[in-house]
Amino acid sequence: MKFRTACASLLFYTLLSSTFGSDFAIHNKDRVVFYGDSITDNSPYTSFIEAFIVTRYPSLDVRFFNAGVGGDRVTGGWMGPIDQRLPRDLFSRQPSVITVMLGMNDGSYRPFDQKIFDTYRNGFQHIADEIRAKAPSARTYLIKPSPFDDVTRPTTGYNDVLKKYGEYLSDLASKSKFDTIDLNTPVVEMLTSAKQIDSDRASKIIGDRVHPGPAGHLIMAGAILKAWGADSTVSSVTIDAQTGKSITTNASVNSVKTGKDLEWTSKEGALPYPLDRGNPDVQLVLKSSDFDQTLNQETLKVTGLASGKYRLSIDGASIANFDSDQLSTGINLAQLNTPMTRQSNAVYGITSNRTQTRYFLWRQLEVGLSYMSPKETSTVIKDYQRAEEDLIRMQHNAAKPVAHRFQLSPVTN
Repeated sequence: MKFRTACASLLFYTLLSSTFGSDFAIHNKDRVVFYGDSITDNSPYTSFIEAFIVTRYPSLDVRFFNAGVGGDRVTGGWMGPIDQRLPRDLFSRQPSVITVMLGMNDGSYRPFDQKIFDTYRNGFQHIADEIRAKAPSARTYLIKPSPFDDVTRPTTGYNDVLKKYGEYLSDLASKSKFDTIDLNTPVVEMLTSAKQIDSDRASKIIGDRVHPGPAGHLIMAGAILKAWGADSTVSSVTIDAQTGKSITTNASVNSVKTGKDLEWTSKEGALPYPLDRGNPDVQLVLKSSDFDQTLNQETLKVTGLASGKYRLSIDGASIANFDSDQLSTGINLAQLNTPMTRQSNAVYGITSNRTQTRYFLWRQLEVGLSYMSPKETSTVIKDYQRAEEDLIRMQHNAAKPVAHRFQLSPVTN
């Protein structure tokens, strides 16, 4: 029996993963390094990307490394010059995917200055040359700097400087056979829309005009994921209430029971994206962007229902009421408090613990204790490495989708 169950589970994931996400730029066994300054340093956008990949593509085994250092420029910073930083913090990870975002500090927070720009141009050229020489097979993405907030407060013109730096990166990437990702435009567009909805709260999304809060990092993560070709679909289930027939994408439906109540069991191949929908900044960002529409669609559609209102329950717990027209058009379960969203949020909690463990391992042990001999530090470093591997296993175990029992019942007043 256990053998049959294991085989059935393997077949389920094989069938779902054979086409779902096949165009995604991140592959099994990839090693992703995020390199940058304080906006990358232990930041939400890198954790958001990791959590998305773990929950949306649970069969992928990917390792993530954050190599951001506050204050860094193309020449390096307080954790070492660039020719120390690159081999120690980037190439040592044996990356197969590299993102580099630098520029916020490089422009020196002043009007465009050709001499300052030349330092940036020459420094980034050096970084590109080193990547081509030391990690020639890595898929490399040069990220246009995220914006200085000249949208919700009186303009300083500094974001125009950053956009000029981003234009240069497009040329450099083309010559270096890299790719570029624009984090400036989507965040500016979101801020512009958010200002129209709630100008006071919009100004809090990038409170110091430089470092986005978690809600702003959500848009940055989304821009990178879209550039990588992330699938917008968590799952899609359509059920005919009259015949019990179903049409699915990245899900399997069985045990359908028609009648007064419509019941079925559904097992999805992924989890919705973990979002803190109770956070007012996140609420504003979601209203001001297309994040849910383009990256977080967990669609349930039920046709053939008699006109009226219906209560949706999952695993015996009431979720929400919908009218038959809403259900026939389709509802997005990712926006609701379901067992799937709660499971996804639990995965994000483990992801945060993993990123904190890796951060401590790198900053405090690998670099912080580098003045000591390897013999003196090997035991504690290996302990933290094992702890991180344990957390990665916990991540993937927690992200495995499970079957849930759905029920639609008429609501009678």
